Amino acid sequence: METQYFRTYSSALGREMECKVYGHAGRPVLFIPCQDGQYIDFEAFHMTDTWRPWIESGQVMVFSIDTIDKETWSAQGSNEYWRARRHEQWIRYIVDEVVPAIHAMSKARNGWKTNPGILLFGCSMGASHSVNLFLRFPDIFDSMLALSGLYTGEFGFGSYMDEVVYNNSPVHYMANMPSHHPYVEKYNRNKGIICVGQGAWEDTTTTFQLKHIFEEKGINIWVDIWGHDVNHDWPWWHKQVPYFLPKLLEGWHCR
Repeated sequence: METQYFRTYSSALGREMECKVYGHAGRPVLFIPCQDGQYIDFEAFHMTDTWRPWIESGQVMVFSIDTIDKETWSAQGSNEYWRARRHEQWIRYIVDEVVPAIHAMSKARNGWKTNPGILLFGCSMGASHSVNLFLRFPDIFDSMLALSGLYTGEFGFGSYMDEVVYNNSPVHYMANMPSHHPYVEKYNRNKGIICVGQGAWEDTTTTFQLKHIFEEKGINIWVDIWGHDVNHDWPWWHKQVPYFLPKLLEGWHCR
């Protein structure tokens, strides 16, 4: 498996950020680590083994990045206003800096002339971030696999709510999205999968809330609820990836 390591300065964050790329060609995948995670977690928690058949066959290239959750969602007790805005800087880092780099490498490696859609993947807090990015930027991220996430700003900010927290709280902004909003058509053109178990450490509340919202608004994002034996832990996420991933890759092409 070909790997590449990058350490670059982020203008959006004012600090260096790390990234590792797995694979030599194929559809770009952006992996968001779990809460407080780092770029190396895709490898450290053996997702490289789970994704290996698709990486080594040239079907996907996985880009694994750093979070800054310790400064934002996890820094509870510090100033909510600035934590929310620091998180939004991380969003800008992804959209304005990581995405162009992914596009450039993907086009160079695959011979594509246009920018490909990007598949988001994350577990736990990484799933939370993935769903938020997928819903906010449907022109950039055309697919998403989110496993065992929470989808409300209340997780990191409690009762505090301003426009920035709201814009990063899917159960809030999706509930208020009109059914005729142009994003609805884009969501239905794209492919999104959200999965959660009902076993130990899982929390299904916000997943069910999103499921109801999607059904109410005619949004065809697949929300799959697994059994009471399915725990919030890596062994189950390793099982879920090979079940869902072929469904996301089927029929995809660079538009």
